Parts: sequence; C-alpha cells; structure tokens
Amino acid sequence: MERRKFIHGAGIAGVLAAGTAPAVHAQQAIRWRLASSFPKSLDTIYGAAEDMAKIVTAATGGKFQITVAAAGELMPAFGVVDGVQAATVEMAHTAPYYFFGKNEAFALGCAIPFGMNQRQFTAWYLQGNGGTLMREFYAGYNIVNFLGGNTGAQMGGWWRREIKSLADVKGAKFRIGGFGGKIFEAIGGVPQNIPGGEIYQSLEKGTIDAAEWVGPYDDEKLGFYKVAPFYAYPGWWEGGPQLDFFVNKAAYDKLPGEYKAILESACVTAGTNMMAKYDARNPAALKRLVGGGAKLFRFPKDMMDAAFKAGMDIYSDLSNKNPAWKKIYADFSTYRRDANLWFRFTEAGFDDFMQQQRL
Repeated sequence: MERRKFIHGAGIAGVLAAGTAPAVHAQQAIRWRLASSFPKSLDTIYGAAEDMAKIVTAATGGKFQITVAAAGELMPAFGVVDGVQAATVEMAHTAPYYFFGKNEAFALGCAIPFGMNQRQFTAWYLQGNGGTLMREFYAGYNIVNFLGGNTGAQMGGWWRREIKSLADVKGAKFRIGGFGGKIFEAIGGVPQNIPGGEIYQSLEKGTIDAAEWVGPYDDEKLGFYKVAPFYAYPGWWEGGPQLDFFVNKAAYDKLPGEYKAILESACVTAGTNMMAKYDARNPAALKRLVGGGAKLFRFPKDMMDAAFKAGMDIYSDLSNKNPAWKKIYADFSTYRRDANLWFRFTEAGFDDFMQQQRL
C-alpha cells in the first residue's frame, strides 16, 4: 500500500500509533513559519494552528517543524495573505473573508451572510464542488489551502443598547468582520473592520457602538461584556465561518509526498478539534456571562428581513460583475438550497423540539 493512501486511510492517529516510517526518517529537516491572524489569548482559534504544528512535528519525528506566530508578531493580522503570496512566511492561519477587498470570492471560502452552517459548508467543500472551486480560486494567489477549523454559528455581538428595530441600526458603528460589513452598510449601519486584539479598546473608548467576535467563550476572554452589556443573536453573517490554513504554493510543491499527506491530515485534525472546543466551552461561558449581567436579545425580524434582502441583492450584483464570484456562488447557492431542504426536516425539526424540553 502506498504511504499516502495509508495516511489517508488510517488517519493521523494511526500514523502516530504506528511510529514514524523509515521514509520520513530519511527526509531532510524542514522549518516553516506560520503567521496567524489571531492573538495568543484565544486558545480556540489561535490554538488550532499550534495543534496542527504539534501534530506535524510528532508525525515526522521532529523533521518537519512549523513555528506559529500570533497576529502582529511577524506581520499584521490582515497582512497574512500577502505574506504567504510573497513567501515571507510559508503558512498562515486566517479567516478568508478578511480579504474580500482583494476579491469578494474570498468570503465564499469562509462565510457570507445567510450562507451555510458548519456541517453544510464542510459537506459542500469535501463532497460537493466547494473544495475544487476554492482551490482553483486560491491558486491565483499562489496559495494552496486546507480547512483550518470552524466556530459554528456565531452570536450577534455586544451592543451598548438593544436593537429593537431596523431603525436602531441607522448610523451604528459596528465592528463586523469580512463580508458581513457590506450587508450591514446596506441596511444603514457603519461597518468597522478591526482585528480581534484591538476590539476591546475601540469599544471602551466609544470609537464603535458594538462589536462581534465569535461567541461566549472567546468573547468572555476578550471582556466585551464590561463595556457593552447587550448580547445579540443570531450572527446572521456567520452561520458557520470556515477558517483556512494557507500555504505558499512553491513551498508546498517542494514538500515530499509523505509530508504533504501529514500536513493535510494535521490540518483536518486540528480543525475538527477547534469546532469541538467551541461546542464544549460555549455553553458554560454563556451561563457565566448571563449570570454576570449580560442581557441577551434577538435581532428584530424587520432587521433580519432587510439584511437578507440586501444580501441577496448584493450577491446577484456581484454575479454580474465578478466572474470568480459568479462561478463559485452559483454552485454554493445551489448546494445551500438543497442542504436547507434536508436540514429543515431533520436537524431543525429535532433541535426545535429538544430545545423546548426541560432536561
């Protein structure tokens, strides 16, 4: 059996259990640097890159090592794509939608408002056409991508006051990541694209009126509840944001086949663990936040309806202007429609019943 097939069949756990193969021992030492878009304080998102690097080191007997640098250490959080393109670093771990300014299609590899949830996106990527389409798109930026974790559906951010109607959105300065800002602007808000490590200061100083990040566990660490007590849901712009590991294509092409397989398996393992961390830690964090005075509120329907319409209009307009968007979104939207039909009768029906029960 070929080693590549063995690794995909057995998984990274099987490789580690079996010990490092002679072919790996024979490889020369490789040292890479990875630039993260996230601060070290976030052991969930930032930690995924560290998990991946540790797996690669263990599976290669220390022959292939990847050093992880937090946002701002090697380059700014939003500079990592340029860094990978230019081979300043060999890898990055980031949210692709941060870079929609380069091309709106970046957002389709992460999350768009009213897009897909985590399971739907993963299925589209791995079993649909998503992986092929995104890999083809990223190739134009000298990047090879691997799935790098997902947060699951996110919360709607921390606000200084409750949003009770669409009118309350007008003029509100909201830190909202990536593509969601376009829709927020279309319904009257003022989007602000601020790195995670700088959000608290902006809220505290009153530079912004609200900020979203991920969900209870990370938000609690960042302390947003101390300066903006109203906690909104749902995060309609991020139903299941997919992070990626971006790899410089030339650096990737130089890797031995065994290392390529190990790298891919390590990315998958670290990404799966990241989703599990969020699902395990968010419930307790939400309880603590509410117990500490956080005031939960649901975004009003007129705001949701307006945002949905604005999103669909923008997507239609982009399909007329951006060939890359048109190609990917056509497949994305078809898959989303069919996935929602299925989830309507299964996941949604089951979840709706269970969440009304007293367990």
